[in-house]
Amino acid sequence: MTQGILNLLNDEELEGVLAHELGHVNNRDILISSVTATLAGAITMLANMAKWGMIFGGYGGRDREDRGGGGLAALLMLIVAPIAAMLIQLAVSRSREYQADASGAHLTGNPYALASALQKLDAYSRRLPMQASPSTAHLFIIQPLLGMNLGNLFSTHPPIAKRIERLTGRPAEFNQ
Repeated sequence: MTQGILNLLNDEELEGVLAHELGHVNNRDILISSVTATLAGAITMLANMAKWGMIFGGYGGRDREDRGGGGLAALLMLIVAPIAAMLIQLAVSRSREYQADASGAHLTGNPYALASALQKLDAYSRRLPMQASPSTAHLFIIQPLLGMNLGNLFSTHPPIAKRIERLTGRPAEFNQ
């Protein structure tokens, strides 16, 4: 725990955050994220191999006339496959956050404490942005990179309002 979170949250909210993090451990999210990242990396590597194959080997026979017409489809796959792999990886990350929220709420028996903590952390991070990069964004309890996620498609975390709504069963604006 950082001094910042200790100063910001009360004991119940801190308990909710810690239970959320224990939920990640209990749900084996590191394993799931590692498998997802490995698959995304493999897809990207295969697309990269296909790119070099197109550059140096082409498709089909030696003559240009013998080559198939799949160049445009292959080129499209070189672009689409890595992006799709990354989007799947981010979607899995967002789903794991929802599951850790549910696990943490179940562990403490107090979903409102975690919802309150999420609201406070979100409000605080908007006033004083966190020091994060895309490679470390998944390590935070809330989305640290504000304004960089095109409708949350490229986000590692689901929107705070949706997380609070799932925790409390009410829209976030009614939980204050």
